[in-house]
Amino acid sequence: MKITFVHHSAFLAELTSVVLLFDYTQGPLPKLDTDKPLFIFASHRHGDHFSEKIFDLQKDLKEVHYVLSDDISKRKVNKELVDCVTFVKPGKKLRLSYGFGTELEITTFASTDEGVAFLVNVDGEVLYHAGDLNNWRWEGEPEDWNRSMAKKYSREVDRLAGVKIGAAFLPLDPRQEDSFYLGFDEFMRKADVQHAFPMHCWGDFSVIGRLKELEVSGPYRERIIMIERDGQPFILGQELHNDE
Repeated sequence: MKITFVHHSAFLAELTSVVLLFDYTQGPLPKLDTDKPLFIFASHRHGDHFSEKIFDLQKDLKEVHYVLSDDISKRKVNKELVDCVTFVKPGKKLRLSYGFGTELEITTFASTDEGVAFLVNVDGEVLYHAGDLNNWRWEGEPEDWNRSMAKKYSREVDRLAGVKIGAAFLPLDPRQEDSFYLGFDEFMRKADVQHAFPMHCWGDFSVIGRLKELEVSGPYRERIIMIERDGQPFILGQELHNDE
């Protein structure tokens, strides 16, 4: 499995029979395999997670499917693409067929902000994209609000306790100051993640090193992927040193 960090919270995952693109808004994409179906996911309507640009990606491909959170307006979908779009709510499980009867299984989780998080099972691989599901603790918010946020986050992450995940894309937001690692840390302690890709860093990739330096990250430190730039490719957690 090849994974490319595209920009902010956007990742491209290239698997044996299918390609997955999560929360794409901007930035160059690797050349797509036109023989493989492409599933395009959008976790919610925020401008740093959803762009109508995704509807242009189907032009040169044989088979494209869109899986969109239902907080995204249906009016944004071109009429000719309606049959290619599945809108999803939180707390659902569905199977989508592609190619010659192959299936992709999707489980959705309720975001602590807007939309959903995705757990995708396909080609013997399990991937998780958090969207904006995170413990959004903020300095200046009332403590009751922060406690409620933590409780909501824990409730969703508990549903993933012990689940084996090959690649997880998790928010690590430096704007949260001293609380930047809380959601990431809880997820890594509850789920069984092989490769953890930080996202939502707003271009400040130094926050990844900060987490690795914290004592709390000791049990999973080696499974955190160091991202240094947009467009950076990885294969099964091993960085590709040659640009493609």
